[in-house]
Amino acid sequence: MSSKITIAIDGFSSTGKSTLAKQLAKYLGYVFVDTGAMYRAITWYSMQNGYITKEYFDTTSLINSLSSIQLKFEFKPEMGLAVMLLNGVDIEKEIRTIEVSSFVSKIAELAEVRSKLVEQQQEMGKDKGIVMDGRDIGTVVFPTAELKLYMTANAQTRAQRRFDELVARGDTVTFKEIYDNVVERDYIDTHRDNSPLVKASDAIEIDNSEMTRETQFELVLDLVQKAIKLK
Repeated sequence: MSSKITIAIDGFSSTGKSTLAKQLAKYLGYVFVDTGAMYRAITWYSMQNGYITKEYFDTTSLINSLSSIQLKFEFKPEMGLAVMLLNGVDIEKEIRTIEVSSFVSKIAELAEVRSKLVEQQQEMGKDKGIVMDGRDIGTVVFPTAELKLYMTANAQTRAQRRFDELVARGDTVTFKEIYDNVVERDYIDTHRDNSPLVKASDAIEIDNSEMTRETQFELVLDLVQKAIKLK
């Protein structure tokens, strides 16, 4: 496949956007960018510096510190994936906790944060041959992407997936805690003023509540091949 395209994958949390994006990138030889990891990295940074807690959110200090935050993905051959580096430090494990999940949507609401990251994301994808997932990829980051997907699944299913993932990792969490977080993030993501989660008018919606990863991949790969032919 010599003609490369941009693939934008948007959708709700825990719909398997990153898993699908990684599958596609590996199969197609494309670059994969997990934009959620970028927002999680800034969230973790904010938590470490005391900018955000359950009681308050010091947006001014975070905004003033954005220029000192350097984000980079580094591919780890032994792991077969790229990890997130914040100012040169691998924080991949730290950003995948339920604590970070509980604050990330609030961080992502900030226009200044989104502006900084959207600029970086657009630079990453300027040569096409990229698969990027997030909340506003098809609407804001790459509005002219040749293929846009919008992933969804019911909240119960998504919470169960996230719960199983965290328990397998050794985290101590309850299903209710995860379910409540999923519902809260859905609300914040779809109601924020800056780049809310919405389905692009030309995006193809995929509800994978009852779909296996294999079936989903075959379905999407067919859509990719059709998009490449139309380019």
